[in-house]
Amino acid sequence: MGRRRKRPEGVSPYSVMWLVVMFDLPVGNAREQRLATRFRNSLLELGFFRKQFSVYLRHCENSDKARRLADAVGQALVENGQVSIMFLTDRQYGMTKNYFGKVRKRNEKQEKDACGQLFLF
Repeated sequence: MGRRRKRPEGVSPYSVMWLVVMFDLPVGNAREQRLATRFRNSLLELGFFRKQFSVYLRHCENSDKARRLADAVGQALVENGQVSIMFLTDRQYGMTKNYFGKVRKRNEKQEKDACGQLFLF
């Protein structure tokens, strides 16, 4: 599932950077929800991709570009929001382990019972 980019030959795994943006935004009313969506969209426009709902990743060629992107993320942050940005070298990011739970097949009775439920979120 990862979107790892192949590093060009001769580029050090210690100079290529990954930015990990983690955030918590207020969404108590419609205005705050719109602002939170705008912030997430600004991350996508900056070239990040979503790893989890409040965790986005971006590959950067070097630490200077990573710092500039981090500043742009900070500028896009909404009022009362919180954001943490981690800088990882490509070498460090390469040691990431991802685990995914097994998808359990539902039986027919569970499917019939689930059809009558309404999910709002």
